[in-house]
Amino acid sequence: MLPARKGKNRMRRGEFGAEVRHHDGTGIIDLYGEIDLAADGPLGAAYDEAVRGDPKGVVLNFAHVDYINSTGIALIVGLLARARKEGRAVGAYGLSDHYREIFAITSLSDFIGIYRDEDSAVVGAGVPAEGGQR
Repeated sequence: MLPARKGKNRMRRGEFGAEVRHHDGTGIIDLYGEIDLAADGPLGAAYDEAVRGDPKGVVLNFAHVDYINSTGIALIVGLLARARKEGRAVGAYGLSDHYREIFAITSLSDFIGIYRDEDSAVVGAGVPAEGGQR
């Protein structure tokens, strides 16, 4: 498990953290804090943990993300490239309106399904991703 956010191990505001769990056979990565250069190693480790057992898809939960800079966008692109190479769909939910717009402007939403909630994202991540808003 990566830097925890709950209980006595609570992170400082802004510090990146990721927690991995599974929902109906899909890897879920709950993201916290700021996605920037400091997130590089922990995000990769979270992805590794999420794909143990070879799920068809991975879902990124952005509900507790405070900030994503350009390096953070690049990290997400790298994760998407890795998932695509592995034949794995990636979905996302919990994005603020601002980051939904950023994902659209940068064309990230062409490669990652954007969903309203976790259940929709889990269903969508179980099939090959075509991107777009769901």
